[in-house]
Amino acid sequence: MTVLVVGASGATGQKLVEQLRLQKHKVKVIVRSPEKLPKSWQNDAHIQIISASVLDLSDSEMCNIVRGCNAVASCLGHNLTWKGIYGQPRKLVTDATKRLCNAIKANNPQTPIKFVLMNTTGNRNRDLNEPISFAQKCVIGLLRILLPPHVDNEAAADYLRTEIGQNNTAIEWTAVRPDGLINEDEVSEYEVYKSPTRSAIFNAGKVSRINVGHFMASLITDDSLWAKWKGQIPVIYSASH
Repeated sequence: MTVLVVGASGATGQKLVEQLRLQKHKVKVIVRSPEKLPKSWQNDAHIQIISASVLDLSDSEMCNIVRGCNAVASCLGHNLTWKGIYGQPRKLVTDATKRLCNAIKANNPQTPIKFVLMNTTGNRNRDLNEPISFAQKCVIGLLRILLPPHVDNEAAADYLRTEIGQNNTAIEWTAVRPDGLINEDEVSEYEVYKSPTRSAIFNAGKVSRINVGHFMASLITDDSLWAKWKGQIPVIYSASH
């Protein structure tokens, strides 16, 4: 397979690319700072490094990059700095998702392309009944006001739910909701649910970035797993946490 990964220089994006490398798939990555990538990627014939910002590429450039890909994965997020949280682009994840999906549709693929978005447990799946406490509603309401990245994550998932939908001929999608991200060196046992099994605010679980990368790679490469989760927004926890 050929997979395009955006956000590949981030902590979770790197884990996803490594999982795809282990399976000998071809990977294209779009990164603003190639020097942040592992040196082993520079000499890997299976990895094509495109030095650019996703939002600065022209429509034709984006179409050319997406053309020939079987799947597109976004691990984009906002840096946890003042500029990353409150500076531009405030809609990085949403705008990148829209641009990538538009490029996929413009190429008019013969079979649907898989789109996998890394999201957050702080975002509810509005297609399901996911009740939360009044206190959590209040906290999330504050997050929407105080933290633009939270609004961005919600809008990106809502775009896939409402604009791409369940019957798009060009795109099938899944948005993965990890709980509190931690660093571990090895893939471990993890659990995936349709909805959160604990409060993302008051009783958050944890999941390793490598487990998230493994699950996203498995969605892309395992058709039976994809059939189970496409069009959904699954939540992932590491079993040991």
